[in-house]
Amino acid sequence: MTVRTELHVVLVEPEIHWNTGNIGRTCLAAGARLQLVEPLGFSLAARELRRAGLDYWPHVRPCVWPDWRALEDRLPGLGDAVYFSADGGRSLWDTDLRGPRVLVFGGESRGLPADLRATHHDELTAIPQVGEVVRSLNLSSAVAVAVFEAKRQQRGFAANA
Repeated sequence: MTVRTELHVVLVEPEIHWNTGNIGRTCLAAGARLQLVEPLGFSLAARELRRAGLDYWPHVRPCVWPDWRALEDRLPGLGDAVYFSADGGRSLWDTDLRGPRVLVFGGESRGLPADLRATHHDELTAIPQVGEVVRSLNLSSAVAVAVFEAKRQQRGFAANA
């Protein structure tokens, strides 16, 4: 029996192996599938990546895409995309994450590439923060917040949530 993954996390050009390892572990814990879009700022064989993912990393089995265009053509089959950006005009708390969703995040230093931000400007979603001192959350923290908000919303809709 094939079980359709209802939740995917996409990292577009991630730069830091520790974050990707932590995100892989979060995806595994939440039953989400990790999708990585090249170029990556590290090797998937990096010791630090495996250390951040602990002994779970072999179970993560991320799907690696050569570029955004290759993944973009497959997005409709994965679910509705939600694009995250610190300067998004829509709050995560106002975003419907029920049903198949693809949570799309950019790299640590620059976020989503400019062309993606421009194409999806009206759809950009931000994680609410208090005050203006912090520009953004660490990528692995932001992914964890979004993934578990999606799981919270999906709990009545998924078979084993």
